Amino acid sequence: MTAGKDEESQMSDNDGKKTLGVRGGPRSGNVKQSFSHGRTKNVVVETKRKRVVVPKPGAAKTGAGKGGQAIGDPSKRPAGISDAEMERRMKALQAAKAREAEEAAQREADEKAREEERMRRREEAEAKEREEREREEALKAKAEEEARKKKEAEEAAKRAAAAAAAAPQGEEKGPARSQKAAPAGGAAAAPRKKEREEDRARGKGRDDSRRSGKLTVNQALTGGEGGRQKSMAAMKRKQERARQKAMGAPVEREKVVRDVQVPETIVVSELANRMAERVADVVKSLMKMGMMVTQNQTIDADTAELIVEEFGHRIQRVSDADVEDVIQQIEDDEADLQPRPPVITIMGHVDHGKTSLLDAIRNAKVVAGEAGGITQHIGAYQVKTDSGSTLTFLDTPGHAAFTSMRSRGAQVTDIVVLVVAADDSVMPQTIEAINHAKAAGVPMIVAINKIDKPAADPNKVRAELLQHEVIVEAMSGEVQDVEVSAVTGQGLDELLEAIALQAEILELKANPDRAAEGAVIEAQLDVGRGPVATVLVQKGTLKQGDIFVVGEQWGRVRALVDDKGERVSEAGPSVPVEVLGLNGTPEAGDVLNVVDTEAQAREIAEYRESAAKEKRAAAGAAATLEQLMQKAKDDENVKELPILVKADVQGSAEAIVQAMEKIGNEEVRVRVLHYGVGAITETDVGLAEASGAPIMGFNVRANASARNSANQKGVEIRYYSVIYDLVDDVKAAASGLLSAEIREHFIGYAEIREVFKVTGVGKVAGCLVTEGVARRSAGVRLLRDDVVIHEGTLKTLKRFKDEVKEVQSGQECGMAFENYDDIRPGDVIEIFEREEVERQLD
Repeated sequence: MTAGKDEESQMSDNDGKKTLGVRGGPRSGNVKQSFSHGRTKNVVVETKRKRVVVPKPGAAKTGAGKGGQAIGDPSKRPAGISDAEMERRMKALQAAKAREAEEAAQREADEKAREEERMRRREEAEAKEREEREREEALKAKAEEEARKKKEAEEAAKRAAAAAAAAPQGEEKGPARSQKAAPAGGAAAAPRKKEREEDRARGKGRDDSRRSGKLTVNQALTGGEGGRQKSMAAMKRKQERARQKAMGAPVEREKVVRDVQVPETIVVSELANRMAERVADVVKSLMKMGMMVTQNQTIDADTAELIVEEFGHRIQRVSDADVEDVIQQIEDDEADLQPRPPVITIMGHVDHGKTSLLDAIRNAKVVAGEAGGITQHIGAYQVKTDSGSTLTFLDTPGHAAFTSMRSRGAQVTDIVVLVVAADDSVMPQTIEAINHAKAAGVPMIVAINKIDKPAADPNKVRAELLQHEVIVEAMSGEVQDVEVSAVTGQGLDELLEAIALQAEILELKANPDRAAEGAVIEAQLDVGRGPVATVLVQKGTLKQGDIFVVGEQWGRVRALVDDKGERVSEAGPSVPVEVLGLNGTPEAGDVLNVVDTEAQAREIAEYRESAAKEKRAAAGAAATLEQLMQKAKDDENVKELPILVKADVQGSAEAIVQAMEKIGNEEVRVRVLHYGVGAITETDVGLAEASGAPIMGFNVRANASARNSANQKGVEIRYYSVIYDLVDDVKAAASGLLSAEIREHFIGYAEIREVFKVTGVGKVAGCLVTEGVARRSAGVRLLRDDVVIHEGTLKTLKRFKDEVKEVQSGQECGMAFENYDDIRPGDVIEIFEREEVERQLD
């Protein structure tokens, strides 16, 4: 019954579950089980010990026999066991007992050694702690001693100043005070020891609470270990700090100052990464500055600089423009330089024979292909002289509209040949060409052309050139002048000799064994071949397959075509070639640079394009609101003629746009809505229709769909092949927008002799026409003391009682003004007529 009750009570303790049990003797105990969310449960466990067989004290004596005698009492021995078997069993039992005794002795020795090791470690730890405590106490005592000595010295100085006799007493009190200070230091050490022990106890308590497995709200908020374990690196750092502290080294590590590269904009997390600081710390610093940002937001370089300096690092500003650093601006070694052909630019006034002169030199009829005998594009040609030397000629247009193209030609040239017609002398574009050559800082050779004409006067040309500071050799100057005729070929050899001599003086050299660099002379969008650029190679050698960047475009050289239209594999310095393989049409004057990889070329081109967009946007946004309002007010009375321009090449389109900008005055102006290169498309027609603008095509035509669209929408398309025809037409159209000019013609004077009041009419002036004629339809002004006091029209003009249209000089008449009565005798009436005159733009 009692056993049953015990079992029932035990089951009630275990919530009706049976007691857990293991094999062995009965020995109960409690086991604490831990579950998730900090729950625990006590479980009663019953353990059984292993049974150890211990023989009875008399068994050993009775069990041993000699000489094969029976061992033990046969009556007590188990049945079926022989004496030999019994003896073997007894020996095994004795061996087991000996082994057990040895193991017990070994365990005792191991336990003793472990106890000694624990004691030794405890003593070492206590000794270390004691040393640390003594060191701290010594430091504190030393500080107190220094403070006490300083105080004593001050008091001694005061006493010495007060009375010299009291000095020995002060010296006697000094040691007494020092003796009292020692126990004070010892007494202060006791509370410190107590505080350390309390801290240790509190720390132990914290560890126990942490290991309990329960996560409280306070632990989660204060950053306790609740479910989050420290990393191995953190543990190692903690151990390292503890070791350094135990060795007496400073715990604070020295801060590593880094050079942080900061571009124009940077993400917050990337900035923290470059500084090797925690992202949270960087975000916190930014929030202190009043910037509510996250780690994925972008900040500018100035803000980043403040953060970098706050964290104690050094900033290195880098720019997006650093992508262009791959374009190496290396200086060529003198040993690598080789002679190169000179680049000669032919300049001069329109129709002075520049292309004809070049044509005569090349022995090819280039001029026949030019509309109206005017060069429309920059052409580049190579010519071999009789002496075997090679010359590169650039033929620039002479019309004023191509000023910008001619300036680009002067930028890449070595020698300028100024062509002046002997029968026409110096003209406006001749002066411009002189200025371009001077600005480019290149030597000039004057070619006096058309010497075969009867009206030719070379000396007049030389004299007029003096006015523009061009002193030729015939006038004791340094500029070479050659009289030539493109028709008869006279003087061509002398011209080539003069060019060769000038080139020899210049000693032109370049390094062909380097990455190519050149200038775009012209660029166009060719149907079938895509964007094509005429490039004059200046340094290095441009080869097929080279990757290059030119302005905002990039590409790989797909093919090179020389001036004769033949494909070549490479082009050296001073060689003009057409380059195929661009991804877009560059602008004339852009510089071509060869780079190593497509990625570099693409990156540089994208940077330049974005920089150009930003520059344009900044230029548009730079105006203030007041400036915009003022501009709108100024433009209220300005009439605009909108046009669209499409040309065959970039240079021509730019030149036309520049010419259009010069047309107009403060009343009328031409506005180019859009200009581009290539055929006229439906998009152009749509834009023209929306803005009511005509389309000007220069050496291009509209495609079929664009023509049909233009006919349906009523958009005017005009085609031109000579640039000044286009300029004249636009100027005439813009002139039609000008308001007519009003001109006044004086026709007579009349003097008021008497003033009458007439019922129903008002005041009527009795006048005498003193000069000219007075007309009823004319305008009149009333002058008093030669000052205009009224301007208007006549209400009535009478001679005697009749209404008349006009009154001749010397006759009397009656006049009444419309809506004006303030007339007096002696006033003078001026009679005039207005005329509207159509105006033209200059």
